[in-house]
Formats: sequence, structure tokens, C-alpha cells
Amino acid sequence: MLASDQQRVHLRAEFKPGQSIRYQIESQMSVTGTTTTPIANPEGATQVKQSVSIVLRLDVLKVEPGTNGAPPTMRLRATYEKSSAASESDAYDPNSASLADQYNRLEGRSIEFTVQPDGSIVDIKGLEDMLTNPSAAQTVRSWMAGLSSSSGFPREGIEISQKWSREQPLSNVPLDDLFWRTTATYVRNEPCPENLPPGVGATPAEAVARPPQATSANSTTCAMILTQFTIARRGSHNPHADATPEDYRRNGLRTSGAWTGSGESLDSFSLTTGQMVRSTQSSSQDVDFTVASTNTGSKMSYKGKIETQTEIFLLPQAP
Repeated sequence: MLASDQQRVHLRAEFKPGQSIRYQIESQMSVTGTTTTPIANPEGATQVKQSVSIVLRLDVLKVEPGTNGAPPTMRLRATYEKSSAASESDAYDPNSASLADQYNRLEGRSIEFTVQPDGSIVDIKGLEDMLTNPSAAQTVRSWMAGLSSSSGFPREGIEISQKWSREQPLSNVPLDDLFWRTTATYVRNEPCPENLPPGVGATPAEAVARPPQATSANSTTCAMILTQFTIARRGSHNPHADATPEDYRRNGLRTSGAWTGSGESLDSFSLTTGQMVRSTQSSSQDVDFTVASTNTGSKMSYKGKIETQTEIFLLPQAP
């Protein structure tokens, strides 16, 4: 179904159990920071740049219809069909080398998660070793947020120039009560973007600022959605206050600190299928947290900045 510029549309892909779709994900990340442990390492790396290239297959495992017009609840499995990473740093960094090796060994491994009607992602299973690293976790969260973003659209549909907001938890981080606060705008309709090589696409701000492209009778039309977000925290903002998530607490750990950030994404959704065709994301996060053991009293502190550029695009359906 193609929509005119005045028509209210529902950008909701109709997924069925057994269906599979594939996305390519290209991510560039710059991490500047220091880790403080009981054993000091004055020669440790303070700047790391990473590039990640992934082909991800999404298999629909289960779909539970929503009530009263709400989107369905979906259980998905994401399998890394291809995965590679490269990194460089200002000093030898065994953690960076290990992370690149982990990405390179991801092929064939899977992660399962549930997308709820409001777009939030819960019940994540698998790849726990990846999610404990702040920079690796950010890559996972980037593609998860992009692929589930349409679930949080207003139930009544959207029209051009409309704005809407939502909040969802920031999970799999060492601090509790963090959440994304997002504001999205339906910018315009234009031809769906082609699968440009990595790095060719414009940033979200540049893409929105350029003149609209003409839509021909033969082109597939996409809705362009600009989303801006910040990371906020509920409750006490005292960085020394206990902020331990329950899974850390069960393992005899206590955490405290601060985690802030902001960013934006420009997502293209097909008006014919409702699927996300392309997403260009940029974000910057400031991290400052401490993890302490209640058994030994030892502490590990991390303070740094994570800047990310990510492109996600739908691959042609396999024969």
C-alpha cells in the first residue's frame, strides 16, 4: 500500500512465524577512556577505534497478536551469518584484541529476544559475554533499537510532520534505572534508499537537510523517520548512590556511577511492506561507573566516552 503525503499510515511489518529477513550492519566506534583496577597498568590503551561488519539473519519464532489494535509481541532469533571486526589503539590493548576476536568468531551464533508492543526489548538470551563489554553492548543495542523502532509508533498511525515520544529501559548495562527518552518525527516520503557502500550515506542531520527526492511511478516509497534520543536516569542522580541491577546484585557485586548520552537516527520504512529498509544512526555516550565485589572488596572503575556511527540496511530476499 502506497500512501500520499496527506495520508495517515501504519508502518507495521506483518511478520509470521518461520519468516526470515537479513540485514547488513556496518558500525564505526571510537572509545576514549581508562579502566582502573587493583593492578595498575600505566601503559594501557586510552583510545580505541573499532569497525564492525555483520550480516544478521532474523528468524521469527513466535508472534502473539496484540489486543485492541496494539502491535504484536514477537520472539525473534538473530543469527550472525557473517561477522568481522578490526581495531586500532594508541597502545597494546588485550581487551580490544579480544573483542575483535570475539566478533570474528561470532559466525553461526545466535541471540534471542522479545520485542514488546511498545518497542521495548526484553528477555535477551545468548551472547552474554559480548554484552558485558560497554562498546560491544552498544553495537548490539544499536541494531536492536533500529530493528524494533516501528513497534513504538502510535497505534492510530502517523502522518507527515507528526511528532511522538516514548521511553524504554536501557538494559544490559551495569547501572540500574537508566532509560532512553526519544522524540520521533515523520519527516517526509521519498524513494527508498539504495544499498550504498558503507560510509557513503549521509548523517541523519545531513539527510534531513537536503531537498526531498522526487518519487517516480516505478520507485518504492519510504517514510523517513527522524528520531532524537537522550539517556536519562530515574531516582537519585548521586553518582555515589547504589545503582546495582538485580543480576549484578545476585552475583555479589555493587555498582555506582553515571551514564549519559544522546544521538539521532534516520530510518526509512517501506510504505508497501512496513519493513525498515535502512537506518543511519549516530550517538555519543559518557560513561563513569564502578563495580565492587562484596566478597573481596576489590573494585573496577571505568570512565570514558563512546561515539558510534551505525548503518543498517535490508538485504534482498534470498531465492
